[in-house]
Amino acid sequence: MSADVDYSTLGTADPVAPVTSSGNLAASAVRSGSILAFLLILTVFAVSTPYFLSLGNIANVLGQSAVLGVLAIGLTVVLIAGGPNVVTGGIDLSLAANMGLSAAVFASLSRDGYGDAAASVAALATGLVIGLVNAAAVVLARIVPLLATLAVMNVVAGLELVLTQNTVIPASSDLLGFLSSYDGFGIPVLAYLLVAFSLLATLAVQKTAIGQWLYALGDFPEAARAVGLPVRRLLAGAFIASGLCGGVAGILSAAYLSGSTTGSAEMLLPVVVTALLGSVFSRRLVPTVPGTLLSALFVGLLINGFQLLNISSTLVSGVQGLLILFVVSATTLLRRKER
Repeated sequence: MSADVDYSTLGTADPVAPVTSSGNLAASAVRSGSILAFLLILTVFAVSTPYFLSLGNIANVLGQSAVLGVLAIGLTVVLIAGGPNVVTGGIDLSLAANMGLSAAVFASLSRDGYGDAAASVAALATGLVIGLVNAAAVVLARIVPLLATLAVMNVVAGLELVLTQNTVIPASSDLLGFLSSYDGFGIPVLAYLLVAFSLLATLAVQKTAIGQWLYALGDFPEAARAVGLPVRRLLAGAFIASGLCGGVAGILSAAYLSGSTTGSAEMLLPVVVTALLGSVFSRRLVPTVPGTLLSALFVGLLINGFQLLNISSTLVSGVQGLLILFVVSATTLLRRKER
């Protein structure tokens, strides 16, 4: 780390240090090429199946993207604080299982006659506890985040199986009814909630000093320690915030699916794809909340397009894996060039 990095700008809007013009050109090329590829894919879907661009289908995608987007925003916070290396840096593999258990807790309490307030608090508390466990494992026990969150994921998935007995728990309440409703234009309430949640997260992460500290910690951890930033508390806070996002997503999932459901682990790959792909929509190919929101909408449309064309889910997973490989490779090569 060079000594001329100015950390007096940590409270400004730009979360990263300046880079060379060649680095900016390369980043612009990757970003522009990716966006053109996305538009081409969506055009192919629109031509192949006219229903793809219908209001009903777009509304369905918006509703589906709410859960995915909230989870991916949680992972984005961890990626920002932990750095680009997903092995030793920022990663939270427990998010999908977190959502599944939180949804099961909400549905179980709702089924047993508890009100929406109690069920919501319990679901959010579930996500918060999972975030605290991740934070303790990474910050206090100093376990590599990849291994720590993988272990927590398995524990949480096991708890969900115990609670639900591997069955669907139906749930209905005034809150769930409201969350699953549509406005007069056919837009789901979940879509508005996703936009509102993204706006709040953007203000917290992109527009505050703490958010800039998270970027500094992820990009230059040694320099962040040298200038006296509360490194351990920032990293722990990122995992706790991610866990809370899992609790919120659990409530939204219960509303969208009218209860809890099995197979929440299947959400893990789309969540990782969405969070990593969000970097493509930023100026410097770094994780941002607005980029993650755009990525969630794209991934939602991508999955929906494959479903409308009756393409095997195995191929969908393969495409998502290729997207992860592309984004990680591109950002890694650009960072090496910059340094």
